[in-house]
Amino acid sequence: MSAISASAVSVRIEGHEITITNPDKMLWPEEGITKLDYVRHLAELSPYLLPYTKGRYLTTIRFPDGIGGQAFYQKNCPEPFPGFIHTVQLDKIRYVNLDSAAALIWLGNLACIEFHPSLHGIGNDLPLEWIIDIDPSREEERRLPQAALIVGELLDKLGIASIPKTSGATGMQIVTPIRRGYTFEELRKLGKLIGEFLAAKHPRLFTVERATKKRGELIYIDYLQHWRGKTLSAPYTPRARPGAPVSTPLEWSEVEAGFHPRDFHLGNIKERLRQKGDLLAKTPPQVLDHILERLER
Repeated sequence: MSAISASAVSVRIEGHEITITNPDKMLWPEEGITKLDYVRHLAELSPYLLPYTKGRYLTTIRFPDGIGGQAFYQKNCPEPFPGFIHTVQLDKIRYVNLDSAAALIWLGNLACIEFHPSLHGIGNDLPLEWIIDIDPSREEERRLPQAALIVGELLDKLGIASIPKTSGATGMQIVTPIRRGYTFEELRKLGKLIGEFLAAKHPRLFTVERATKKRGELIYIDYLQHWRGKTLSAPYTPRARPGAPVSTPLEWSEVEAGFHPRDFHLGNIKERLRQKGDLLAKTPPQVLDHILERLER
């Protein structure tokens, strides 16, 4: 790393020189995390984050003045962009294919804090995994671990291995790695069945009501978000919230013990990954034929 001026530093990664402008700008003021601190964290996260962004269409959220300032969604690749940034066109949008640490650092310099990839790959509309989104109606929801456990236990009874993941915000996702070849339509039918079953069995806990104002304090099982063209927070993406939380896969024993989504953040994610590695990568792709065949019958 070398200084360019008082307002910029140069970092070298994967053979590319990237200028970090305004390195002392506070992105998370309460935590004292500057832009330079942030890109260092991104460099450490890159081996774990990139497998879930490369080969997908990326939507990112930029916070030029830190998490307390105005933000905007970015789908089109910012211009101008260097040669190591790979892009792909879809429906008149030039998306970034976030496939390298250099690209991640370049986006980090633009104050891209959140990374939300498509649920299908570039040039292919088949889902890459199956995700059930659990969305609390309250900002602070103490029943979230209980809700996640109920979903996970039902999947387990169906012979489906899954991994719980904090969104990094208020909710969770239950992620199931899958064998390639299933369609969004097939998985939506399965998600609908699970959501309606759990809402009927636990009417004081769950709902499948999409209208926010009609949910009351129930936890929404969002099976509709898993669809082509939609996005969810990537595993290991930071989130623009107090405490600098990171979307983090968990062990089911950790869910059973209780947790808060903000327990996992930029300050401790490096050590967690050193100890546990990528829990999602350790889960083999699941075969869902036996469930889907019964649904068809």
